[in-house]
This record gives sequence, structure tokens and C-alpha cells, in this order.
Amino acid sequence: VQLQASGGGLVQAGGSLRLSCAASGRTFRTYAMGWFRQAPGKEREFVAAISWSGGSTDYADSVKGRFTISRDNAKNTVYLQMNSLKPEDTAVYYCAASGPVSPFDTTVRVAAKRYDYWGQGTEVTVSS
Repeated sequence: VQLQASGGGLVQAGGSLRLSCAASGRTFRTYAMGWFRQAPGKEREFVAAISWSGGSTDYADSVKGRFTISRDNAKNTVYLQMNSLKPEDTAVYYCAASGPVSPFDTTVRVAAKRYDYWGQGTEVTVSS
């Protein structure tokens, strides 16, 4: 699976951005997906995750209520809608894929080590 993230940019605090991650291949629907971010001088951290079907999601406490992860398996794409952005959201955002997973597996993955494929990252800068 190859992943291509896009949608990053410069936005003022309080603004919104939508990140997209397009995946290659016909098996996208068999992968659980996640978004992570890495701010300058900090370690990569979990942001959001979604199960293969989209029926289960999870978020880092720092983004709950502001970010929404979703996926369109027909378009091989996972999204991260980011609202009410804060300067501390500034980071490079990475999408990741874990799998293939069983169709009976409705869980999400929070730990980075559980992901098998990573995109190249898209940069988000939130100005105050």
C-alpha cells in the first residue's frame, strides 16, 4: 500500500483544514487507518484512528471534539477534518495503514508500531 497525504498548509488559529490520504491498490478497505503528527523537536504522536469499515474511531484527548477522521473506501481515501485549530496543532501530519485485517476485526490501532505503511507527511502550521 502506498499512501499520499495532502491538504496541509498555513491557517490562523480557530480555522479549519481537511487532510486527505489517498491509498494505492484495490485492498484499501482491508486496512485500518490512522493519523499521527510530529511537531518540531517532539516525538511522533497519535492523533486519530479508524477501523477498516469506518464503524470505529478513536482520538487523542488533545483533539477530541475538534478533529474528525473518516474514510471513503470507494475512493481509497481517509480524511482528517480539523476544526478550531490551535498553534499547538502545528506539526507534520502522517497517515498510516495497518493490515490487511480480518473483516471481523472492528478495532482501531493507537500505537504507531502497529502500522505497516506510512505516507510522506503533510505540514500544518497554525498561526496565533
